[in-house]
Amino acid sequence: MTNSTSSPLPRQTEHQSRNGVFCFMNRQIKLLKASGRLGTAHNYERARDSLLQFLNGHEISFRALNESLVEGYNKHLMNRGLLRNTISFYMRIWRAVYNKAAAQHLARRNHPFHHVYTGIDHTQKRAVSERQIVRLKRLKLPEGSALDFARDLFIFSYCTRGMSFVDIANLRKSEVRSGMIRYARKKTRQPLMVRIEGPIHLLIKKYADSNPHSPYLFPILKGDSDEADYHRYRLALSRQNKLLNQLSEHLPGKCHLSSYTARHTWATTARNHNIPLSVISAGLGHTSERTTEIYLASLDNSIIDNANQLILKRLK
Repeated sequence: MTNSTSSPLPRQTEHQSRNGVFCFMNRQIKLLKASGRLGTAHNYERARDSLLQFLNGHEISFRALNESLVEGYNKHLMNRGLLRNTISFYMRIWRAVYNKAAAQHLARRNHPFHHVYTGIDHTQKRAVSERQIVRLKRLKLPEGSALDFARDLFIFSYCTRGMSFVDIANLRKSEVRSGMIRYARKKTRQPLMVRIEGPIHLLIKKYADSNPHSPYLFPILKGDSDEADYHRYRLALSRQNKLLNQLSEHLPGKCHLSSYTARHTWATTARNHNIPLSVISAGLGHTSERTTEIYLASLDNSIIDNANQLILKRLK
């Protein structure tokens, strides 16, 4: 075992193996996949493989998953140079798995993750300027090229109040009607409505007409199976970020475009136009902040749409 814990791993009986940490984790992953939560299942697989690597592939009991082992695993991740947020990401998943096992009386409620960091450090997200967004929109790119498609997805995200890439990939033509886009965020299931302004309308027409037989607006998913579409989404996201990195080189100043930049830039631009924070939060579909939850319950959607209209005037 490649860690500072000197005690050897306990030999596993057949019963212990069936109720071991990784067997239990694999059952959780199977349940997540069966319920369509493929993103969470993928994160559980990453956490499983990380701890498996630390333990050289050995199964262990939940009794062996104690404070000493957790702290050794934490030190191992630090020595590998992982960022604190990445380490915390793994620890939060394993804490959740441990608590589920404890609820099923497979583990004791000993809180072995008490002394490791499980928070989230807020990293700086860099927005680009409105001038750079306008420059990006006006770039002369070969029609139908990969760069043209990546640019269109980025602009669509910006124009739709920072719609996330996963929501863009899953956006169905049936969710575009009566001058509105009505969809639920994949991450939170929060229902959102976006009024279709000029730049949005042009992009919808461009891709709806070029992809007439697909239920999806953009040619990313096929809808044959959840797992196949999740794999396509992951590949498309990776490809999108690589192409946006290339597009960054065509913009003035030092900037770095990613699939998240459009969302952060919309929020920053809205703030620069003195749009209230409550309106910005509601426009982004945030539900974790108490203030946002209050405003989501009472805020007229037209206020958000008027805010978006003000921002999009710069693109005309």
